[in-house]
Amino acid sequence: METKTLSKNKYQEKLLQLSYDAANQCVQCGYCLPACPTYESMGRESQSPRGRINLVKMAAEGKIDLQKDLAKPIDLCLGCRACEVACPVNVPYGHIYEAAKEVITEQQNEEQAKQKSNLQMKIRNGTLKQLFPHHKRLRTVGNLAWFYQKTGLNKLVQKTKVVNKISESMGQMEKVLPELESPLKRHKFGDVFPPKEEKKAKVAFFSGCIMDAMMYKTNRLTIELLQSVGCEVVIPAQQNCCGALHAHQGLTDEARKLAKANIRAFEASGADYYINNAGGCGAALSEYDHLLKDEPDWFNRAKSFASKSKDITELLVQLGPLPFKKEWNGIMTYQDSCHLRNVQGVWEEPRKLLRSIPGTRYIEMDGSDRCCGSGGIYNILNYGESMNILDEKMKKAEKTKATTIVTANPGCLLQMKLGVERSGLANRVKVLHIVEALAEACGIQ
Repeated sequence: METKTLSKNKYQEKLLQLSYDAANQCVQCGYCLPACPTYESMGRESQSPRGRINLVKMAAEGKIDLQKDLAKPIDLCLGCRACEVACPVNVPYGHIYEAAKEVITEQQNEEQAKQKSNLQMKIRNGTLKQLFPHHKRLRTVGNLAWFYQKTGLNKLVQKTKVVNKISESMGQMEKVLPELESPLKRHKFGDVFPPKEEKKAKVAFFSGCIMDAMMYKTNRLTIELLQSVGCEVVIPAQQNCCGALHAHQGLTDEARKLAKANIRAFEASGADYYINNAGGCGAALSEYDHLLKDEPDWFNRAKSFASKSKDITELLVQLGPLPFKKEWNGIMTYQDSCHLRNVQGVWEEPRKLLRSIPGTRYIEMDGSDRCCGSGGIYNILNYGESMNILDEKMKKAEKTKATTIVTANPGCLLQMKLGVERSGLANRVKVLHIVEALAEACGIQ
């Protein structure tokens, strides 16, 4: 690879400003290598955390080209941030990664505008900007998906494999969509739900985007579980998408706008805690202070917001015990959400809750802390690489002999359901969000 210094452009200058100091913290020791799923599956230094950091430094110094040399290695990163946990000097890899994504995407967007090309990028950016920040539009998509399942159209589509012919990754994801319940059971924004016992806390619930559009049964069950441990639950009316997908795809300005909207909405709720049930969303919410660090008027508000943001499992442990009514049959195992574990530091609470279910036989899966290959929309954009990681994950899941695999994030849920299908285990293994498992054990339907 050519390493002579090139004349730096404005994008390399911006990358220098955003990431160079953080990248220089890396001492290239290699402790991150065993923790990295893409290094394990691809076996190349450029697909390791320290390799990517070195490429970011070289690009910022003008020694390599952003698009030709850096874009693909960054794009193939899952963003799981397991390397941060393994790093002995606390290099903020996630922030370096998102800075690189921001600058790469900014340059790609400008070049695309000039060339009027790259349909995939136009669809991606259009979806993130025109769909995800709009709850009504997302709910319409969810309603159509319910109708699609209710009428049996999904079975016809799966039989003809028409979606697979357009996109194999989308066809596989369509096949494992959970069964949607009637949209009439969705909560309304602005609703308030009273506690079912003595009030212990007032919480504001973050509904999310995919969760609200496609997995609203899990949201409904989340609210009922919170009520069962003494929470008054408020649904802030003006809440929005968390911005995680936008930040991961380099649309940082859009992520900041969404963060500010959420801070305003949740501050107005007067709640003690801000609760979410999606590891990826929760990680984004917990880092709003970093996202808005350069805006003095927002930084302290963002820091306060982040301090109140909690995963549902944290509060259920804090305010529990849960009112279990049924015994669990079969073996249960748990697949960590990378962002819940590596960013929020939450891994004991889900296991404690699952082990507390009456009759449960909990078996820890080898490598449960390693990424399943979902990575937001990574499994759609980089399908082959994602499936390689997933297939290895399923070999370890099979060894537990589990009849239930539990996750704590919508992307992980769909990915593990796909893994069960690919492994031929669909007849004996089910995949549940942790909220679904706990609600079932509590007799909440």
